Formats: sequence, C-alpha cells, structure tokens
Amino acid sequence: MSDEVEPGFVRVRLDLSYDGAEFSGWAKQAGGRRTVQGEIEDALRTVTRSGQTYELTVAGRTDAGVHARGQVAHVDLPREVWAEHHVKLLKRLAGRLSRDVRVWALREAPSGFNARFSAIWRRYAYRVTDNPGGVDPLLRGHVLWHDWPLDVDAMNEAARGLVGEHDFAAYCKKREGATTIRTLQELSLVRGDDGIITATVRADAFCHNMVRSLIGALLFVGDGHRTPDWPAEVLAAGVRDSAVHVVRPHGLTLEEVGYPADELLAARNREARNKRTLPGSGCC
Repeated sequence: MSDEVEPGFVRVRLDLSYDGAEFSGWAKQAGGRRTVQGEIEDALRTVTRSGQTYELTVAGRTDAGVHARGQVAHVDLPREVWAEHHVKLLKRLAGRLSRDVRVWALREAPSGFNARFSAIWRRYAYRVTDNPGGVDPLLRGHVLWHDWPLDVDAMNEAARGLVGEHDFAAYCKKREGATTIRTLQELSLVRGDDGIITATVRADAFCHNMVRSLIGALLFVGDGHRTPDWPAEVLAAGVRDSAVHVVRPHGLTLEEVGYPADELLAARNREARNKRTLPGSGCC
C-alpha cells in the first residue's frame, strides 16, 4: 500500500501529551463526545483559518481515560498553509487548546514517515499502589489503588512468561479482521521509594485492552490469588478468561513511541501493514 503524500501537501509530525481523564479516548466519535483527535483537529482548523479539517493519524489510539506523555501523530497540510503558519503554529495551538492537551513539537516529517505504521515500538507505563491508606490525592488521576499487598518479585516472575511473540487473544478484545499476534518486548515492574509500583510495557504494537488485561493478570499474582505461572497458562489457552480483569484506565500512560532511522521508515511502514501469523500457523 502506498503512503505517498499528495502533491502540494507536506506531512507534519506532531509530538503531544494529554491527560485523558476528560476525553472519550483519542479517536473522533459520533454524538459530540470530546476526544483528543477532535480537539486538536478543531484547533488546527481554527488557527490556520482553514475551511476544511485536516485529519490526524496517530501512533497509538488510546482509550477513554488513558493518558499520554509521548504520543506521536501526523497530519498532511497544504504546502502553502504550512509555509504561512508553521513559524507561529505551536504557540497558536497552545493558546487555542484546552490545558489538558499540549502539542510540544511540530516539524516536517522525513520521507516515508507514518506515525502509526512506521513505529517499531510503543512504551506504556501503568502505575499502582498498595498503600493501605490509598493514593496520594495529588496523584489520584494517574495511579490505581490496589487494596491488597503486592509481591513485585512474583509479578516479575509471571511477567517473564509473557514476553516474546505470541497470540495475545486471551488478553485482547477481539476485533473483526484484526490479528492479535504481538511481540511483547518488555514487561517489568519496579517499586519506587514512594511505594508506587510502575509497570513498563513495551511492544511493537498493542491490541485493544491488552496492557490493562496484562496488568490485571499480574495484580492477581501479586496479591497471591494466583501463582506466577497462571498468566502464561491463560496466554497459552488462547481464549478470554473471566478471571482476567481489565484494570481501570487512569493508571495507564503512553510514555514513548519508537521509530527507526529515517532511511528505514518506508520499509517499516510497508512491513507493519502485513497481517501477521505465528510460525507454523499456516496462512489459509
């Protein structure tokens, strides 16, 4: 599939962050719900005085309530619009956007760049505390409270059984025609000096609810309700297990998106569009 920018247009990369608490996710929705995509597209249309909306493509479509610190998107703008506005565009967007969403950088993207398909990994963090007193009120919108003591060593033992390329159907909300095969590159947990446990979850891509389901399984191990080998057993079964809870979204933040060197962007773009199968799974 070609991803060439139309003649007369320029592809612009946006680096952005947002507090997801008051958004119904990233993607535009019917019914006037507030979304990150809708908010930024409206602001772009206003500050460039354009008569049309220029649609954003994003690296990772976050769900309602999920935050982002290192989100990446792109938009194709008419070259004359970019030439006229790019010097002051960042500051004008800052004046137009609500305070819970910020665009930090705008720059012309290199050839072959696609915010979604050129990415080689996405890194999320999920934050949880088992403090008997609950969550610091100043962090309550970004940290989950788990009211059982958590054994981080047991959780890390369980996490090691999930790393690698697998069919994560047991941890994903199935979407028609979409694969659930992913390469989980890192899944590890660390308890900070403040008692907050931060899970780092990095993969080439994620399917719907995957991170929150993985964390839900690990919490069951951490509080002693399940053994460390249980999450891998669920993975191998390949079907949703009612015991795996999808944890609440507010503890989840998209921290960073990784891209290859500029000369490899187009190749990665093409590769990412291919539907994946596991070795030996057949094709027909």
